[in-house]
Amino acid sequence: MTTRLAQRTHTVARRRRVGMLMTTGVWCAAALAVLPLLAILAHLIVGGASALTPALLLHMPAPAGMVGGGMANAIVGTLLLIVIASLFGLPVGIGAGLYLADRGDSRSATVVRFVADVLSGLPSIVLGIFVWELIVRPSGHFSAFAGGVALGLLMVPIVTRATEEMVKLVPRSLVEAALALGFPQWRTSFVIVLRTAMPGIVTAVLIAIARAAGETAPLLFTAFGNAYWSLDPSQPIAALPLQIFAYAQSPYDDWHAQAWAGALVLLLLITLMSLLSRWVLRARHTLMHGTVPRAGVDDG
Repeated sequence: MTTRLAQRTHTVARRRRVGMLMTTGVWCAAALAVLPLLAILAHLIVGGASALTPALLLHMPAPAGMVGGGMANAIVGTLLLIVIASLFGLPVGIGAGLYLADRGDSRSATVVRFVADVLSGLPSIVLGIFVWELIVRPSGHFSAFAGGVALGLLMVPIVTRATEEMVKLVPRSLVEAALALGFPQWRTSFVIVLRTAMPGIVTAVLIAIARAAGETAPLLFTAFGNAYWSLDPSQPIAALPLQIFAYAQSPYDDWHAQAWAGALVLLLLITLMSLLSRWVLRARHTLMHGTVPRAGVDDG
């Protein structure tokens, strides 16, 4: 009896040691994964905090060689490009994801999934050249619309595959209950399935927006950039990635500092959009159910 108790105590102690060792390993791996992000953030703050002034946010770019100026047109241009890209890319991506989840075994769904995988693996500059050939060349000029389409193409595969996976997590019983109540298939997909999977889809949308907002290569062939104030979607438009790219190559120290500050502003914009969307989802859930949403698919 004593021997068996000693063996059990030894087994429990060994399991605790192994558990502590594995927990420590997981924390170390997480710290190693986060460390580069923290280093990038610290580098941005050190390099751009001094130039992050109200003038940077409110003023137009200064002529070459002159100190001062800002990136107001580039900030607004980036927001406009994100809106155009979202209007183009999100409906296509979410619709394709719903279709893949509903018709996943059909031949057409296999083709759609293959196209989404190919798009996700294409370099962004290739998509920029494609949109240049499709829109810019026939129209004869660069435009914000072309830039938004190029960024929207970047968003489509991310949103498509994430929507498919999130929809697959929705309990089948909810779909069957809606169909049994007489809901048509399209209404079930949009009212029941999409609403339930919405938190996961919103996360994918934020990731897609973050990637699109920081892309430079597609905009070189589409939006092109603009040193003046312009909100016309049919004309070239300024954007933060293009402004950062141009300032980083310049020989002026003031422009280098503004490039770092512009990168920091871009990061802050993405963070603000993420926090705002989370707040809207939480407020919506609280208003409808009177409870704070939990993590996962049940958040919807």
